[in-house]
Amino acid sequence: MQPRMDMAAMRERLEQMVRPWHEGLARPAAMQEDVLKRLLAGFARTAYGREHGAESVGSVAEYRRLFPVMTYESYEPLIRRVMGGETELLLYEEPVGWAITRGSTKGSSKFIPMTPTDLKVRVSAGRAVVNYVLRTGHADVFQGVNLNLNFPSVVGTVRVGDRDVEYGYSSGIYVKHVSAQTPVRSLPTQEAIDALGGGKTIEDWHRRFELAYETCKGENVKLVGGVAPTAVEFGRYLHRAHGVYPKDLWQTRVMTLGSVPGINTRYSSALQALYGPADVYEIYGATEGMFGQQLDSKRAWAPNYDLFLLEVETRHGVKMLHEMRPGERGSLIVSTPILARYKIGDLIQAYESPYFRCIGRDRPGTVLRYWWDGITTWDFNRL
Repeated sequence: MQPRMDMAAMRERLEQMVRPWHEGLARPAAMQEDVLKRLLAGFARTAYGREHGAESVGSVAEYRRLFPVMTYESYEPLIRRVMGGETELLLYEEPVGWAITRGSTKGSSKFIPMTPTDLKVRVSAGRAVVNYVLRTGHADVFQGVNLNLNFPSVVGTVRVGDRDVEYGYSSGIYVKHVSAQTPVRSLPTQEAIDALGGGKTIEDWHRRFELAYETCKGENVKLVGGVAPTAVEFGRYLHRAHGVYPKDLWQTRVMTLGSVPGINTRYSSALQALYGPADVYEIYGATEGMFGQQLDSKRAWAPNYDLFLLEVETRHGVKMLHEMRPGERGSLIVSTPILARYKIGDLIQAYESPYFRCIGRDRPGTVLRYWWDGITTWDFNRL
């Protein structure tokens, strides 16, 4: 009887982890109102929030009227001042790290602070695995190892005023600070990855791949998490350097990957060729936060309505993400514990509720590229 009781208790704990997500999907409008109240309470503790009247906001309409949509270029002068020591300008907590983007804004990386509250919100990325286990019953995922292919949490320092600010990649900072709170052990440890340095060359990545191989070749790797192109490149590296594929070493159950569009369409075939018949689950996130993850076998993600305020700028004006109609596209605007009404630069396409895809950056040619990928992968806009 005891094992059954333990399994029942574990299932209840897992259900508690995903319940707020599911409730948000069931009643997005009400949940988004609750999120706005929570975010405004934090903004009211910052100079930027007080300047825009956070304490007086009573509705989404008022929020839109008082808080402008901001791009990174709009926020950058304020972020630079925060990096220089004016923490309260945008934050009500000291940052635990500074994240940089792998992409660029006008040729340079973006810098985004990460705070304790922000890190707690980012734990939502683990919902993809938890929900997968609840759906499939494959609890053996928790008895295995997560192959950690994330980027370094420390890359270098940047001089701002009279301060040297340490920065790294958000995925590495996340793993470094919260891996102890997750039910799956991650190897290599983030500390071991960081010890190799923050270099970006092919040789630097080969050293990280070799570390992952040596650390995990005798382990029971059930989960692979991180960036989809990195997972593909790691599998190819193993074949070039050691004559094996990941599927020769491990029986991987599920891969939870993000950072690029088309994970379930453009990348899944290559991933399964390298890693075997693992289930590929998409996480939609960015340096600024984790905004959704795959809910079920449909090849799209479902938003974290309980954690972020999510709007879109469409041809017909700004609306809530959950108000989008199937087939409609818009540029995503997120409100996080740190950034109010931040236009992230991603183009989102709506499907039947509650499913969405990020189809690429919000720039000319993205829609054409998306349709071309659909034709070449026989996706044709299907879930």
